[in-house]
Amino acid sequence: MSNTTTKVTLLYPPSVNSYWRSIGRGRVIISSKGRLYRQSVIQDVSDLDLPILQGRLKVTIQAWMPDKRRRDLDNITKALLDALAHAMVYQDDEQIDDLRIMRMGIEKPGRVDIEIEEIDGTNSKT
Repeated sequence: MSNTTTKVTLLYPPSVNSYWRSIGRGRVIISSKGRLYRQSVIQDVSDLDLPILQGRLKVTIQAWMPDKRRRDLDNITKALLDALAHAMVYQDDEQIDDLRIMRMGIEKPGRVDIEIEEIDGTNSKT
């Protein structure tokens, strides 16, 4: 059985710290920065005409920092993985069983190189 692999390069995502906004009475929404990023990813991915990945997934992210500021790698995953789901690269980020993020060098304006591979799902608790 051949596993499908998708590779895509996208702009560096907003941090989870700027992805959400509180609008009072306990309501939390995606910020304008988060919505703009999502739309950018949808546009970039639609230009690639990728298949929708259906199975369990392994995701490897190489993160190229936009500048020398200290950053937590795990803060980029929410905006990125949600945007990829909205772009129909996969149905839902719940499909991800194996996630790896690697800090690379500094490259303005920052980018992420993503490889998404369908895996057999034997480690999945379904």
